[in-house]
Parts: sequence; structure tokens; C-alpha cells
Amino acid sequence: MTSERECYVYIVLPGETEFVTAARFRVSAARNGEPVGEFVYGKRYLERGDAVELDPIELRLGETRFETARMGGFFGAIRDAMPDFWGRRVIERNAGKPALEEFDYLMHGPDDRAGALGFGLNTTPPAPRRQFSRTLDLEALQTMADAIVDDKPEQVVNQADARQVQELLLEGTSMGGARPKAVVEENDGLWIAKFSSPQDRWNHPRVEHAFLNLARTCGLSVADSKITTVAERDVLLVRRFDRDRAENGYRRHRMVSALTLLRSQDDPAARESWSYLLLADEIRRTSAAPQADLRELFGRMCFNAIVSNLDDHPRNHAILGKDRNWRISKTC
Repeated sequence: MTSERECYVYIVLPGETEFVTAARFRVSAARNGEPVGEFVYGKRYLERGDAVELDPIELRLGETRFETARMGGFFGAIRDAMPDFWGRRVIERNAGKPALEEFDYLMHGPDDRAGALGFGLNTTPPAPRRQFSRTLDLEALQTMADAIVDDKPEQVVNQADARQVQELLLEGTSMGGARPKAVVEENDGLWIAKFSSPQDRWNHPRVEHAFLNLARTCGLSVADSKITTVAERDVLLVRRFDRDRAENGYRRHRMVSALTLLRSQDDPAARESWSYLLLADEIRRTSAAPQADLRELFGRMCFNAIVSNLDDHPRNHAILGKDRNWRISKTC
């Protein structure tokens, strides 16, 4: 039986760095016992002249009370802000439990999750987090990532540091994917640190870095990346394209995955809808510059086919809302 759970949805508006309360989200059981999600924008939020939609597909701006029975009651834009496989492992480790309810994964996610959304139990949103781990913390983060992958807590440097390092790893839990990662800060902005794994059969960071450089050479819009070596192991750093540094923090940009645009799910049964042609139709409807974005999408499709990219799926494509409009994001 699904218990009723609800929270407030916060958003950082275009050009700003502080959260405002935008909506309320609730998951409860229908008469058949299946979970149903309910989303409604707040009246005060709708009265704002700078209010923007959370996504252009399911949650358009208005007084409508939205409902969904898909994906356990979670709307696509909310699912995009939730942790994937690696993030769930870190959250479970942090909570000391082997598994949590779906709503708990949402609430235990980091403040600095992907996109511009935040979630909490209070009507007033929290102040955005100001401190991030630095690149000099990479060795400790890599050690903790190895411990989580191997399920060996004794690998942590020492017990005094374990909790702090684990909290730092939480900041990377909503970045998607199954591989270990964290968010780190350098003088020029925020980067996603993608670590190697003890089970790797080849140097994943350098191979991914090479593919990003090749895609950039081919004229595709690609996030900046670089390799750093920590304790004789390579770490790939990829600049976050959903953040821009400001004097008083970071501007956060709305982000909606192609999976949400396609109204699809991340499971084998839904792969019939994982289509570049269908995605192109959605880009035409949502993009402020569809001709340029469709050209970019076609280039990515050709590139992924040529290099035999086996990790090409809708969660690796997204549209970004830096202002009121939407454009296809950089690839990373």
C-alpha cells in the first residue's frame, strides 16, 4: 500500500541564484492501491511576472491540477531531478539502509541536484548551498567511491573523515548514470568528477574524454572536459552546463531530459519510444531555435552511430531553460 507523501517544489528562476517556492507535489494511493502523483503550481508563484514552467510537456504553467499514474506517480521533470543507480547507492549508504521508498530518494537527494529544482517539507525554501568539495578532495572522494562500489566501508581513509567525504559524494547523486561521480568546484565553476572503478577493464575517464574531444572536433556542442590524475588514477572532469557562476552563487538552469520529452520510461519495455525521429518532433515543438537544435541532434545521432556508442539513450540528451525559452543542451 502506498502511503501519502507530499513536499514543496522549489525553483531557481532564470538569472537568479535563490530558490522560490513554485508548487506542491504529492504521491498517494488510488482506489486500486496504485500510486498517483499530483502536482499544482502555487497561486503566489503564478502571480509572479517571472514565473516559468518546470517543463514544456507535462507541467505547463497554469492553474491546472496535474495527475499521473506513470512511473509510480512521479512526473518526468521530477524524475529528472532524482538520483540514478549510482546516486541511489550513495543515498542508501548515507541512510544506512539497503533500500528506500521512491519518495525518500527524492527527499534525500542533494541540494545541488541537476537542473533548477529543489524539494523540501517547508513552504519556505532553504538557502542554496554555498560550499562544494574542491578538486583537492578528489583522492578522498575516489577512495570513498571505491568503498561504495566494493561495499567495503573499511576502505575509507579513517572514520573521522568518512562522514564528511560521504556527504560530499551526495552532491553527485542526481547527475545520472551508474558510474561513481561527485561535484567539485574550481575557480571557474562547477565540474562533475567521473571516477574510475576497481572493476574497470579499461581507462574509462580517458576514453570518455577522447570521445568528447572527437565530438567537439566534429562540430558538436560538447561540455568542456579535462583529465586529472589522483593517486595514479585518472579522473574525468566535465563542466556542468546547467550552472553559471554569479557573484552571489550559481545561476541554475531548468533541465528536462529527452526521456521526459518523449513521455517515456527508463526500462526495456519502453524502448520502442526511444526514437531520434520522435525526439526531433518534440524538439520542433519546444525549442526556441528548432532548426539549429535539429541540426545538432542529427549530428549527435550520426556521431554516436559512427563511434558505436552503446550508451546512447534519452537520459543523455536534454533541453535547457536558461531563460524563458528552451534549447537543446550540450552533450557530456
